[in-house]
Amino acid sequence: MTTTENDINAAGVPAPGIRPRPVVDRLPRYTAGKPPVAIDGLQSYKLSSNENPFPPLPSVLEAISAHPNVNRYPDPLSTALRTELAAFLDVPAEDIVTGGGSLGALNQLLATFAGQNEDGVPDEVIYPWRSFEAYPISVGLAGARDVQVPLRADGHHDLDAMAAAVTGRTKMVLLCTPNNPTGPVLTRDGVESFLAKVPEDVIVVIDEAYEDFVRDPEAVDGVDIYRRHPNVVVLRTFSKGAGLAGLRVGYSISHPHLTQYLRVTAVPFAVSQIAEQAAIASLRHHSEIVERIQELVAERTRVVAGLKELGWEIPQAEGNFVWLNLGENTPEFAALAEQQALSVRAFGTEGVRVSIGEPEANTRFLALCATYTKGPRLS
Repeated sequence: MTTTENDINAAGVPAPGIRPRPVVDRLPRYTAGKPPVAIDGLQSYKLSSNENPFPPLPSVLEAISAHPNVNRYPDPLSTALRTELAAFLDVPAEDIVTGGGSLGALNQLLATFAGQNEDGVPDEVIYPWRSFEAYPISVGLAGARDVQVPLRADGHHDLDAMAAAVTGRTKMVLLCTPNNPTGPVLTRDGVESFLAKVPEDVIVVIDEAYEDFVRDPEAVDGVDIYRRHPNVVVLRTFSKGAGLAGLRVGYSISHPHLTQYLRVTAVPFAVSQIAEQAAIASLRHHSEIVERIQELVAERTRVVAGLKELGWEIPQAEGNFVWLNLGENTPEFAALAEQQALSVRAFGTEGVRVSIGEPEANTRFLALCATYTKGPRLS
């Protein structure tokens, strides 16, 4: 047997012929937002990861420092957090299953309900595209077949097309509201109409990672929908509004006929005791967090107004980001932003997502847009 250069590892030792599952070679690679480059004379700002630019509240930091016992395993059920969430959301604690961020909660759902069956035929999972870039990775790793339904030209879900895509193999549908990276929300009436077209044995997941920033009065409230539909699961997270992205704490809400299986497949100890206490403190000081979120919403309003004044057309922005439909000009704009010490999230030649950050960062972003002559259009 011969050894090629690719079979030699960094230590110069021949690597065995170990290969991953075939699906791994077919999966897209998740691309995290890059940090900004250092530019002399300019403060750098990261606008590429939809992070909350504010640190956790002082009371949350106190709660973190008060629990140094990281040598002990956390409560695998996150009982204290679920109890607090139950009171906060007015839902039964047994309907809540925690996970490592909302993505961790989604992976639990997929591992439990969607994959390859004993007959070798995979289940189907439908989701809009473009949407959260982890969706195809998570669906593929679960062993299911993904069915991507293109967004409408205005960045909204095409719910009619998604309903038409449902087959006898469909196990789950993912709805992302506000949609990441384009920004629009689903409406209450739109989701109700969609659910009326979907069989009750198909799980419909309402991913509300950015729900804290939504101000549209017609926007769907996932918790309200879950109360009336036994096949609906809601995903939420403390990463965005509460600013706990680095602690990885999220959760799903669904009825007991679903949670009974989710607890079987849940990753043990996925939420650390530090993350749990930080989330509890965030709930207990929710009014202070809302004040910070409102500052970001006000900045979002300013940015959107500034872009419209320039004649730029962007989709509805209900998250903590805006979407620039720049098409083939995407790499050029991202490079210009980098020269201004701003990191933004470029998606190939589709467009650029720009997070709402510190006021100074947002002002510099608008100044860049004012000098750019190839502003986006919705279609």
